Amino acid sequence: MTAAAWVVHKFGGTSVANAERYRNVARILDAEPADRQGVVVSAMSGVTDALIGLTKLAQRRDEAWQGKLEELGKRHLDAIAELGLSDAAGLLDVLRKDLDDVSVLLRATALGRACSEQMLEVIAGYGELWSAQILAAYLRAQDVDAVFCDAREVLIAAPGEIGPIIQWEGSQARMDAWLEAHPSRRLVITGYIASAPDGSPTTLKRNGSDFSAAIFGRLLDASSVTIWTDVDGVLSADPRRVPEAIVLPEMSYAEAVELAYFGAKVLHPRTMAPAVDKGIPIWIRNTFNASHPGTKIHAGGRAEGASAEPTHAVKGFSTVDDVALVNVEGTGMIGVPGIARRVFGALREVGVSVSLISQASSEHSICFAVPGAQGELARSTVERAFAQDVAQGGVERVSLVPDCSILAAVGDEMVHTAGVAAKFFGALGKAGVNVRAIAQGSSERNISAVVDRRDANRALRAVHASFYLSDLTLSVGLVGPGLVGRTLLAQLAAQAEALRAQFRIDLQVRAIADSRRMILSNGPIALDRWQDELASDRAVPTDLEKLAAHVHAEHLPHAVIIDCSASEVVADRYVRWMEGGIHVITPNKRASAGPLSRYQALRKLGRALRTHYFYEATVGAGLPVISTLRDLVQTGDRILKIEGVLSGTLAYVFNAFDGERPFSAVVAEAKRRGYTEPDPRDDLSGMDVARKLTILGREAGLGLELSEVQVESLVPPGCAGVANAEAFLGCLERHDAAMTAKLTEARAQGEALRYVGVVDADGRASVSLRRYPLSHPFARITGSDNIIAFTTERYRAQPLVVQGPGAGPDVTAGGVFADLLRLTAYLGAPS
Repeated sequence: MTAAAWVVHKFGGTSVANAERYRNVARILDAEPADRQGVVVSAMSGVTDALIGLTKLAQRRDEAWQGKLEELGKRHLDAIAELGLSDAAGLLDVLRKDLDDVSVLLRATALGRACSEQMLEVIAGYGELWSAQILAAYLRAQDVDAVFCDAREVLIAAPGEIGPIIQWEGSQARMDAWLEAHPSRRLVITGYIASAPDGSPTTLKRNGSDFSAAIFGRLLDASSVTIWTDVDGVLSADPRRVPEAIVLPEMSYAEAVELAYFGAKVLHPRTMAPAVDKGIPIWIRNTFNASHPGTKIHAGGRAEGASAEPTHAVKGFSTVDDVALVNVEGTGMIGVPGIARRVFGALREVGVSVSLISQASSEHSICFAVPGAQGELARSTVERAFAQDVAQGGVERVSLVPDCSILAAVGDEMVHTAGVAAKFFGALGKAGVNVRAIAQGSSERNISAVVDRRDANRALRAVHASFYLSDLTLSVGLVGPGLVGRTLLAQLAAQAEALRAQFRIDLQVRAIADSRRMILSNGPIALDRWQDELASDRAVPTDLEKLAAHVHAEHLPHAVIIDCSASEVVADRYVRWMEGGIHVITPNKRASAGPLSRYQALRKLGRALRTHYFYEATVGAGLPVISTLRDLVQTGDRILKIEGVLSGTLAYVFNAFDGERPFSAVVAEAKRRGYTEPDPRDDLSGMDVARKLTILGREAGLGLELSEVQVESLVPPGCAGVANAEAFLGCLERHDAAMTAKLTEARAQGEALRYVGVVDADGRASVSLRRYPLSHPFARITGSDNIIAFTTERYRAQPLVVQGPGAGPDVTAGGVFADLLRLTAYLGAPS
């Protein structure tokens, strides 16, 4: 009968940090279904570093090493006592003897003021010896058949240029003999330590315990190796930089190697090699969340039990920070063999490591990335190597770009999926991240891009979101929390959870400002309490520059400012914001109806596709007026005339003005309902309609300035200069008779009064109070409806009409909200 296969579990330092952690390890092992377990154990958390630190103190003859050694001993003795192992046969004696031995070695170090490499290896390995013996003793105390295995009795490791080289034949023979002499279902094995070929103690260096796990997995011919750590598995990105990073259920060895190379928290490629050689799957699981299945790293293909749904083409993203980019450029390099050999041969001579290479097919230039600290060395080395070529003009320059990062996308399925590169670089472009260099291997398992280090977080989050591994996150700042602004915030609060759950859109309102105060939050502002926050002492004086810088956070890929004010000062910031990579959404008409040069600059920036400018709600509130007009123009139709009731406020006023109540009373009621601006003169002056008409004229292709629109104001001359809105309404009462006379005259002719804006193809534009037959569509509108008629070459006989509610905070905020969702679609939100 064939013996049951071994499984290997490795527990790191945090997993055996104290007595309770040892108990947890025992519970995990008991719950894992396996007849034979090899358990590789690290030193208690921090112990190996502490032991190495003692040697440094001793070399300086700092007697503090004695007290610190006693503290280390006490930490282990306390764990033994807390685990109830005080009577464990020989355990306390072994620990005390080992502490005495370490003390002797440190005294020798202090006397000689030197610590040989071999002595350091001996001292550094005691932590694993202690933790493994404690765990073995505790398991035996729980009636588990467990034996302690000192890896130095089995494992032979010789020094090598890139790390220890395992002598497999000799180690396997020792392993087989050890198992025969110590038959048991549980082996508790020391990680990190081994023996040199001459029998002296040595270590496997950094990441040695993980390496030990893979080694013993191979020596035991294990069916699996599980690395127990403090995360649920391999994550799709660094969670400190991408909070939405997800645990990957499975990945191939090759994917793990690629991610590990670029700094992801995955096993070091060298530590995986023994398991890879034997095709042993490696699991990454969380000691502190043992119920989570973790990540399976295996030979490739879909893992057993994995979902049948298609996997992501890109498994994960990682970055290498603090790199420098060196570029060698010159026409004399074209077609000349040996250029690359000269470059990289020179770098090898001075010990510079190259992490990325990119060369144009023209051979006019070659660039490469090196660690930031070696950037200047790399540049000067290449300059010296090509000094003669520079002098003769064959090489024009050797330049250095410091403070860069490498962003890598990794996935086996990339080779089978079209458009991965387009999506990757498209996401970077939409996030406003400039790419300095690109590299992609022929395996198509990795796409790497060099970006400025200051853009690394934004770049990482942008590409992560674009491949739907996380929500599309948008940093939002709102200026002007008046009627429309606070209604929009209420709508966002009501829909936020649904947008996250159904569409994976995360709208994070991180700044809110009125004309005097603002609140800036590092996380999303609680939208049910923003008014309290704005009124609290946490609010600061409004500073639009600081607000923009805060919204355009480094760690968030996309930023938008929503301007719900009616401020010219705020509107004048749009160009600067967009040039800085911030999208703008607004119902504020002053930007698009202001100076033509500013409008043209905003449109040009929006067309560049790096930042977007949405202003649908400037005309018609939530109605698709601008988008309809834009569709007509872009499909080649010619606009002959635009005519419409463009003010929902004045539509309501003239619908409600029936002669039963005076005109001033109707205006006052409209103000109470929130249909007017805070000062009704802003509506009755006609300038609001004139601005809307200017915007429509410009969208139709006319170079129209606001000053060219002829405006008939409904503000009586004697009321224009009164102090405030209340005084104005009182003044307006004196002119009710004149308005009633106009209404009576229109009715006598079977007509209705409407305040209308008109612009024709020649650019003639006017805003005035007009009379329309009761059969005319303009006369039949109700409530606060806007109605806009587009007469075009295609719609000459019967104009194209857009009609619907055009006033009130709800519909205007809804129009702004629609623009916000339109922006997320442009940025790549899942549909």
